[in-house]
Amino acid sequence: MIKKRIVIAMSGGVDSSVAAFLLKEQGYEVIGISMNLWDYSEGIEAGFGGCCSLEDIHDAKKVAWSIDIPHYSVNFREEFKKEVVDYFIREYINGRTPNPCVICNDRMKFYHLLKLADELGADYIATGHYARNVYDDSKGYNILMKGVDQFKDQSYFLFGLKQWQLSRIIFPLGGITKSEVRSIASSIGLKVAEKKESQDICFITERDHEKFFRRHLSQGDYRTGKIVDKNGRILGYHRGIHLYTIGQRKGIGLRTGQRLYVTDINSAENTITIGEINDLLFNGLIAENINWIFAGRIPERFNCEAVIRFRSKPIRSSVKLIDRGSCEVIFDVPARSVTPGQAVVFYDGDIVLGGGWIKKGLRKE
Repeated sequence: MIKKRIVIAMSGGVDSSVAAFLLKEQGYEVIGISMNLWDYSEGIEAGFGGCCSLEDIHDAKKVAWSIDIPHYSVNFREEFKKEVVDYFIREYINGRTPNPCVICNDRMKFYHLLKLADELGADYIATGHYARNVYDDSKGYNILMKGVDQFKDQSYFLFGLKQWQLSRIIFPLGGITKSEVRSIASSIGLKVAEKKESQDICFITERDHEKFFRRHLSQGDYRTGKIVDKNGRILGYHRGIHLYTIGQRKGIGLRTGQRLYVTDINSAENTITIGEINDLLFNGLIAENINWIFAGRIPERFNCEAVIRFRSKPIRSSVKLIDRGSCEVIFDVPARSVTPGQAVVFYDGDIVLGGGWIKKGLRKE
């Protein structure tokens, strides 16, 4: 019997390392690929916890050697800069708060890595995501589901997957827990068994957004503007809207003696609106650029659970289609800090229905 060839993205962490091991145990011909995405010497601080550094690639290579699979490091810096980093900068300049991890997964792993897999004659690609990809015989298409480990579930980042991609993707860790992953890694002697997880945005190595923007923006992008209250009264001036996000309290630059938060960012007028915590409550949102994962007909109205940021509590919601690519979402109870530029993902229990990008939050008139 001919072994199925599979390319796995190896970041050097315990998750992708164990995923590679499990695939080999299942009889696949496994090829490990580490994606060289960024110059991690740029402004790096001691203790930086980003992913995909040269040290991580070295760890991945050692794991591949220990489980006896081939491993290659592939330079994707140009693609990453254009499709992830430039997007990140552009969104902030336009007054939106981006999620680069969603874009990185969508473009780097499930587009460029899939293209590389084709060049290598691979049947599938795999990653260490905690999510499940199940083919439903009765429906005739793949269903994306939450990972069984509710504390590690990463399906939120995967809402952009298309059916043609899901037909070629395997998530070996979707049915097990993080503690089981670490136990497997220890049992086979992997040195990454207790390696800490990355927590930072991988290309902001100095852990400081302002330093990063100062290095990558021109002076013309630094436009100061007004800070106003909800009645339009001028309270002060900001240093550039790219330095602010909805819900932000620290670093606004005003001393009023009150706890005030960024409640709105208007890029057209270059203004920041601030208010009290209740001003952060929204009754719903408008979403755009939606990808529907399930292949059936989409009802014009339906109920579901909406997740408006990674690891936030699902919100019971009613969805009304505007067209196939956009919709209005009304929450059963108000939610805080609905943030344009972030992803909203729709669930039916454990099943990912689809997701899109928040265009604006909706408040009661």
